[in-house]
Amino acid sequence: MASDNFVDYVKIHCTSGTGGGGSTHFRREKYIPKGGPDGGDGGRGGHVIVKGNKQLWTLLHLKFKKHIKASHGGHGAGNLKTGSQGDDVYIDVPLGTIAKDAETGEILFEVKEDGEEMIIQRGGRGGLGNDQFKSPTNQTPRYAQPGEEGIESWKILELKLLADVGLVGFPNAGKSTLLSVISSAKPEIGDYAFTTLRPNLGMVFYRDFRSFIMADIPGIIEGAHTGKGLGLKFLRHIERNSLLLFMIPADSPNIINEFNILLRELEMFNPELLDKERILAITKSDMLDDEMIEQMKSDLPEIPYVFISSVAQHGLTELKDMIWKYLDND
Repeated sequence: MASDNFVDYVKIHCTSGTGGGGSTHFRREKYIPKGGPDGGDGGRGGHVIVKGNKQLWTLLHLKFKKHIKASHGGHGAGNLKTGSQGDDVYIDVPLGTIAKDAETGEILFEVKEDGEEMIIQRGGRGGLGNDQFKSPTNQTPRYAQPGEEGIESWKILELKLLADVGLVGFPNAGKSTLLSVISSAKPEIGDYAFTTLRPNLGMVFYRDFRSFIMADIPGIIEGAHTGKGLGLKFLRHIERNSLLLFMIPADSPNIINEFNILLRELEMFNPELLDKERILAITKSDMLDDEMIEQMKSDLPEIPYVFISSVAQHGLTELKDMIWKYLDND
């Protein structure tokens, strides 16, 4: 997943179609001098519809398409002919996309399934023709209803990645390296903080043709909830993960302290994240011998842990077994 191509937030201007006007028309045929009203109704204006597409993983295709406009409904006609409906406009989005009102911030809906369709801007109703207004006391109504105006407003589309496992850790903890080794993802890797600037997804294959999805997000630092580092801009991507994999390097001066800082930042962002299952991976363990590993075990948090080395490919099978055990129990 190329980081430059990942877009998880777009603001678009949606305009639905105006409904067609009803017709003021009277039936006029040979030998029928007073045929009465027969004006048809107008067609409704086109909707702007958001549709889930499992083939997409980013909102990149909407980055430079800011204005979405549906067509207007057709006017009614004589002989009770209803006007044509305006053409609906479909916006394909990845699964996990949330639609919001840009002005109020209200969440309108969330797209979770492939092919799911949700109307983000409803088209105007067609006006009633004069046939609808006839009555015993008003047999020749010479008026019809105009179509309802279309609506235009700014909307926000925000993507939350759908993954089974979310990688949580400080910058340079080895998250991207792990993802590149156990999946086909090719995140940018470097020996400096904040190499990862965008979330990355990878499909991890397990035994017996089973698999799970792992999400790597930019590193968290102390004070992230106040906007430090990359802030909490990408933390929403792990809200849907079934399991959080905390990654702390073996050369960390205080593993428990780092773990508690990460927990605190997650709690500040969304307390519900603390209800998720947690596993601790001690990375870069190829620099440790067996004696040092035994000494470190007494200083680890009381959650399931595993020592791994992505470069030496040590402990990765054990890690995948541990992850699958939790995912299989969900």
